[in-house]
Amino acid sequence: MKKHIHVVGAIIENDKNEIFCALRNPHMVLANYWEFPGGKIEVGESSKQALAREILEEFNCSIEVNEKVEDTTYEYKEFIVRLETFKASIISGEPLALEHTEIRWVARHQLLELNFAPADIPSIKKLLAEK
Repeated sequence: MKKHIHVVGAIIENDKNEIFCALRNPHMVLANYWEFPGGKIEVGESSKQALAREILEEFNCSIEVNEKVEDTTYEYKEFIVRLETFKASIISGEPLALEHTEIRWVARHQLLELNFAPADIPSIKKLLAEK
């Protein structure tokens, strides 16, 4: 039986309508895929609490987590992931790539030009349908 993993991702938009994207490093699971940054929910945390903690740990900035965008389950070869994505905004700090290979602000209409992890694609499609 495949392992089930519940994760959260932040869709952080800046005042130029660009969305914050992070490239997973070669040592991470799903290496070299772009993603909406986030991570696993720890025991006792809400989805929103987990997201705020992960962004602080991985990018050294604080966010306000807003409405949910998507809740997707995707079956990868090794595991099944449930990804909840939320819109968010930075309330303090400037993101630093502490664990990721690269970080980039990307215009909405250019998101699909990046090689995103498959579980992120439904969230991107929702974002593209908004405007």
